[in-house]
Amino acid sequence: MRVLVVEDEPRMAALVRRGLGEEGHAADVAGQGEDAVWMASTHPYDAIVLDVTLPGISGFETCRRLRTAGVWAPVLMLTARDAVEDRVAGLDAGADDYLTKPFSLAELHARLRALARRGGVERPTELVVGDLRLDPASRRVWRGETEVELSPKEFALLETFMRRPGEVLSRLQLLDHAWDFAYDNRSNVIDVYVRYLREKLDRPFGCESIETVRGVGYRFNT
Repeated sequence: MRVLVVEDEPRMAALVRRGLGEEGHAADVAGQGEDAVWMASTHPYDAIVLDVTLPGISGFETCRRLRTAGVWAPVLMLTARDAVEDRVAGLDAGADDYLTKPFSLAELHARLRALARRGGVERPTELVVGDLRLDPASRRVWRGETEVELSPKEFALLETFMRRPGEVLSRLQLLDHAWDFAYDNRSNVIDVYVRYLREKLDRPFGCESIETVRGVGYRFNT
């Protein structure tokens, strides 16, 4: 593998780089998040080892910028803080895994091998369809520059649509993804909430993003 190590502490960076080299991997080192974004946008890496605490932009912001720049290499985030909120922030920023310092090189290698098996598939932190943008972490939605307030169920239904744009989804499929087993699948709850979404997301903006496919269900158009 070719790995980018983003670590500002020279001793730690050298240790990780040497350990990767001993395993037969090629490793480049960036001491700042800004450098990492530039390097990863220019060179193809199989994985990125990213420290949370960096000078300038943080590891969280670095990860977000990498994903925004279209860099989908798996990211293993290093943190000296074993706090749940740090792990959540890293994963929501687009990281694929995390490792708490101090760590063993054997575990680092094993986690990198596991990440490499997944490959660099596209995993955006936000869903974007046309001028509609949805952030699953913050539970916020925008139509263009205008934020739209949605209820939890409206948000869940919209997220289901935006993860499968252009596909015809049956009412049963939508129920399976956005509701639990307590709902009767003969209920018209999907039709009701589609109407709510149209009232909030389409009509005020002159759009028609949710198409009714008669006898089947609905399609979310791009």
